[in-house]
Amino acid sequence: MLMLSGKARLFLYQSPMNMRKSFEGLSAAIEELFPGELLSGAFFIFLNRRKDHIKVLFWDGDGFVIYFKRLEKGTYRWQWGETKQLDRRAFLMLLEGVTPKRLQKRFSL
Repeated sequence: MLMLSGKARLFLYQSPMNMRKSFEGLSAAIEELFPGELLSGAFFIFLNRRKDHIKVLFWDGDGFVIYFKRLEKGTYRWQWGETKQLDRRAFLMLLEGVTPKRLQKRFSL
């Protein structure tokens, strides 16, 4: 189970990723696109070309963790080139397969 705090920072890699990559390959991609963020505790999200696999890489304080999910049916609904940073709600909806038409906040802080 993937536990996210309300203040978790989530970054989406903007192009399809080869899901055979592991810690080193994903870390190199993160350093290229998000320099200096690798060990910050942020979550980095990768989708494959068919959008039926997702990997999340994060640093938990003493090592890297990879969360991997493969869909048996359907795909994750996400368009390449959209925002790089996600909020917790958008990420959880992505994992659950919800396609929001419009996200509307009740209030802002």
